[in-house]
This record gives sequence, C-alpha cells and structure tokens, in this order.
Amino acid sequence: MGRATVADIKGRDFSELDKEAKENTENTNKGSNTNKNRNTTTSDSRGRKNRRRQKKTMVVHPVQRLFDACKDVFAHAGTGFVPPPDKIEQLSALLDDIKPVDVGLSPRMSFFSPQAARRAPTITYLHIHECEKFSMGIFCLPPSGVLPLHNHPGMTVFSKLLFGTMHIKSYDWVVGAPSNASAVAEPSQTQCLEVRLAKVKVDSNLTAPCKTSILYPADGGNMHCFTAVTACAVLDVLGPPYSDAEGRHCTYYLAYPFTKFSGDEQVSIPDEEKNNYAWLQERDKPEDLVVKGALYTGPVIREN
Repeated sequence: MGRATVADIKGRDFSELDKEAKENTENTNKGSNTNKNRNTTTSDSRGRKNRRRQKKTMVVHPVQRLFDACKDVFAHAGTGFVPPPDKIEQLSALLDDIKPVDVGLSPRMSFFSPQAARRAPTITYLHIHECEKFSMGIFCLPPSGVLPLHNHPGMTVFSKLLFGTMHIKSYDWVVGAPSNASAVAEPSQTQCLEVRLAKVKVDSNLTAPCKTSILYPADGGNMHCFTAVTACAVLDVLGPPYSDAEGRHCTYYLAYPFTKFSGDEQVSIPDEEKNNYAWLQERDKPEDLVVKGALYTGPVIREN
C-alpha cells in the first residue's frame, strides 16, 4: 500500500459520482429515443444533478467529524477543563472509528522504517490543527521509538493507537503524599533529590485496533511514556493544548523505584504494593529525543 493522498482517499467517491453521471446520461438518451417530452427530460436531468450535489455535500470525512466535535466539546476549555461524560463518550466513539487511511497514513511510509541503533530513533509529528482550545496531531514512531515520561498539566488527552503495538507506562500523583520530598539515593550520600510520589496507572502493551485511551488533569495516567514495540502511530487530541504563556508547559521526568530512596520511610505502603509506586524527578528534555515535523497528507479540514 503506497503513500495515501487526499486524491487516493476521495477517489472512490469520485468514481461513484462518475458512474452515476454515465447512468444518468444513458437514461436521458433512452428517454429521448422513446419520445419523452424535452422539458421533462431537462427537469429530470437537473433533479439528478441536484441530488448528486446533495450526496456529495453530505459526505463528511471522519477527521472532519472529529474536528467539528472538538470545536463543540472544547469550546470553553481552559486549564483543568474536563468535558462532561456524554462529550467524552462522543469523542471517544469518533476516535475509535478512525483508521490509518482516514488520516493519510500507511505503515510503509518512510518515518515508520527501522533506524540505525546508534541513537534513539527519530519520531515524526504530523500537525493537523491547533487553536487556543484544542490541538490534533499524530505521533509516528519507528520500532523502538520512545516518547519519554512527560506530563499534560491541566489537560484532558484522547489518544488513539492507529496501528502497531506500543508499551504504555503511566502514573498519577499520589494525593496526600509528601510533595517535593527530599530523598537520598544511598545512605552514604548527602545529596538530596527533589522527588514526588506517583502511582502506576498503566504498565502494559496496547495493540491496534483498540479503544481510545483518555487521561485527565488529575488522574487517568497524566504522566506517561510511550515505547514502540513495533512501528506505530498515535492520534492525539489535547484540550486545551500545551501553552507556556498559560502555564501548561511539558515537563519530563525520571522514574525511580519506590525502594530506591530512604525517603520511602515517609510513606507507609505494604511490601506487596511497592512495585506499583515510583518517585518521579523533574528533568530537562532528554538530549537524545528527536521529534521532527512532517507534512500531514490526510483530508483537509474545513475550519468554517
């Protein structure tokens, strides 16, 4: 399957319209041969043309439907906004139905190809739309590609795995746990690290086709890491989007086992559950993380 373009995706619709036009022409000729009234034939032809126009305008592509729904769902989005349950269900259902071809993607595209192991594989981002209320885009990961552990402050995020297998590990902050606790890695060390306790929300593989994943400002796995087991693509809808001006900037983290620090004495957790917790430490953007932009080749969205 080659690189899908707008023309490829719409080709079937145009072919059907052409077929209808031929059939209408044949019907019109037959009407003339049976001495039908010219005005009636003309009126029928105009009626068919109008019906064809109506049929064409009624075809709404899945990505357009998703965009229109986002405009409605996130119309009043701001930091900490969570859509009502019926709107969450609406967006999830639309995303569940989207296929790679709907966004112009094929696993055979170059940015899904395996890369040399000398450095972390490059990740490609396809920008679809962004405004102050929400954003839509696709992360394309080659095998072994990693989106490091990062957060989504004050945001509700819908993630749809379009194809492939991906490992997801996500965390939520532990409510009531010591914030910015000082922890010492080894008893012999005096240097303290500023860390915060988090609980594992998800730690498993996800394989397409699958349901849309949702995370919320305070739960659902707001901090997560993606690792491509195979080449894969993820369609993300963020509401509201990242914004440094409004305090929604992306923060990266290192995760340490709960028992790594002597600071674990500050929190009482049963031994059998300690593997479900970790200390997260803020870090700079990883130097080996390379995300490049590429042209989105799926259907064009009508914004009006």
